[in-house]
Amino acid sequence: MVKPNPFTIVESTRFSAFDPFKVKNGVWLKALIFCNKFTTAFSNSSSMDSFPRSLNPNKHLREQFVSNLPGSSMLEVSALLNNVALLMLLRHTFCSQTVNDACRSLKSYLASVALDYVFIVLPTLLIFTVLAEWVYICMIGLLFLLIFFTAVKRTYSLPYMEGPNASRASISSYRVVTMFITCLCILAVDFRIYPREYAKTETYGTSLMDLGVGSFVLMNAVTSRQARKIKSSMSWWKAAFKSTTPLLLLGFARLASTLSLDYQVHVGEYGVNWNFFFTLAGVSILTSILNVPAEYSGILGSVILVGYQSWLTNGLNVYLLSNERGTDVISRNKEGIFSLFGYWGMYLVGVQVSYYLFFENHTTKQRSKHETRIRICLLTIMFWILTLLIDRYVERISRRMCNLAYVTWVVAQNLQVLALRLLADNIIGCKTLCLERAFDRNLLASFLVANLLTGLVNLSVDTIFVSPLSAVLILVSYSLTLCFVMVLVDFSGVKYKFW
Repeated sequence: MVKPNPFTIVESTRFSAFDPFKVKNGVWLKALIFCNKFTTAFSNSSSMDSFPRSLNPNKHLREQFVSNLPGSSMLEVSALLNNVALLMLLRHTFCSQTVNDACRSLKSYLASVALDYVFIVLPTLLIFTVLAEWVYICMIGLLFLLIFFTAVKRTYSLPYMEGPNASRASISSYRVVTMFITCLCILAVDFRIYPREYAKTETYGTSLMDLGVGSFVLMNAVTSRQARKIKSSMSWWKAAFKSTTPLLLLGFARLASTLSLDYQVHVGEYGVNWNFFFTLAGVSILTSILNVPAEYSGILGSVILVGYQSWLTNGLNVYLLSNERGTDVISRNKEGIFSLFGYWGMYLVGVQVSYYLFFENHTTKQRSKHETRIRICLLTIMFWILTLLIDRYVERISRRMCNLAYVTWVVAQNLQVLALRLLADNIIGCKTLCLERAFDRNLLASFLVANLLTGLVNLSVDTIFVSPLSAVLILVSYSLTLCFVMVLVDFSGVKYKFW
């Protein structure tokens, strides 16, 4: 597969005199940025003697760097996810102590976390960047290593992972895998060392980062109170207010920070003012208003998705994918507002899937592992078949619109990771890794810290000019800092999670 030129930049009127495909050793690209800085300062100056300095002078170049990308294949995205899951499982085979034993002292806790980082986070970072050409080879190699070490452990008849909470541990591990991938990619995408086909697609197609917001919505559905049939003592509007207020505050805080810092925003993702937190808040509000029992939520979700897809194929897709925007709020944020129908439907489907897999007819205990494994494998195959059929005969996958094909693809990919984790429940080792627990207990906090660190790096470094070696060092430092912060928070006893 031919990799796209990492220097490729979408041509604009300001840079029409240059050919972005003739960049050699970064000379023309540096000339572009110099011209961009000069013309931006000149056009915004109030006098010839003073030029205002932006906190983000390369904003337009950075936006173009992550725009108009076609993505990669579904098979490659699946292989990338499998690599991270296999790395997590391999670490479990070498884990010789439980989390409680490791937490007895800060020294032993940090030593265990260091091993978690070396076995999971660092290889994941390398596979997403410098080893991207060998993603399939890495997956096959990790699979053989896992089989070999599992066979060696079983030879000595050591006890293996079992117990009533095995499914819960698998779900927690799946959530952490999703968070690891998200936190690494949101910064790595700004460097040339990160393959462009892994960045978010512009209109149609699939990529690793296209899974981000969909996986978050589905992850919340799997661990939701609705799926577990836990009734709230509060009225629906109080519950909605409690769950959405933090998300709305974060959404407005992100909006204010991006505007005040002149931070780069890819308008094609959500719109001019919309962002990830508003989408989560919108799904939460809609779910609270129309509270459907878990055993029927998938039916309502399917009706919403089919109706929304019919609307898309009858002309809404043309409107959402066009670059024309009016002055009203809906037109300026059309991608974020209309895609709420898709994410809401996805959430409702995820609630019933989780209920069907883990909590059906089990109000106090979870379903047996053997039955859960069979069910999740069948569901994974079913959603993959649906994805291929809808993508081929109805409409191609589009994260930007959150159409029906995108929903089934996200569900299939996430169920695949969860199935792999459930099938490997009998791998010898501790149930939960230290680093795994630190992130699982504070998923939202870890995402916020990752966003803050990403913003600091982008405002301090011209990421599109950084050499491959420097990029790897920056990303390693970033991931180490993130892990260190989350470990200190967890060791201090701070806990925020859905379980």
